[in-house]
Amino acid sequence: MKERLVIDMAEFSHINEQGRAKMVDITEKTVTSRTAIARSSILVNEEIYTKIVDQTIGKGDVLSVAQVAGIMAAKQTSTIIPMCHPLPLSGVNIQFDWNVDNDMFELIITVEAKTKGSTGVEMEALTAASVTALTVYDMCKAVDKGMVIDQTYLVEKTGGKSGVYQRLK
Repeated sequence: MKERLVIDMAEFSHINEQGRAKMVDITEKTVTSRTAIARSSILVNEEIYTKIVDQTIGKGDVLSVAQVAGIMAAKQTSTIIPMCHPLPLSGVNIQFDWNVDNDMFELIITVEAKTKGSTGVEMEALTAASVTALTVYDMCKAVDKGMVIDQTYLVEKTGGKSGVYQRLK
């Protein structure tokens, strides 16, 4: 006879008494200033690198379009991540840096998202970084479909009960 595993549902904040998904109640959480910094990157070939820098991609200014897409994604995070609370974002900033080494051309995308609220803004920053990278891919795929979107991760977060998080290299 198969043993049944008994789980205390109180241990899982996103599961209700019936074992089904729920959105966590943040009613009693303190409103604080919160920030999150996320990073993603996309590896491109030299032709794409040159076309982005020279702004000669046929679809337009790649970085401007990707930046707007990332900001829009941050604002829509709760509509695509099921248990994510809608947040009043107070700011989203997206920066681009190139890491060029021999035959490697890496566009590094850094997103900082801010809010004053009862829950963190990490998902908004991560979503913005991901969509920014996807938009670069979309804008450049006619030149080369071999681009690689690399790691997306949280760099840092501040505010809230858990305090400061900083990623170690």
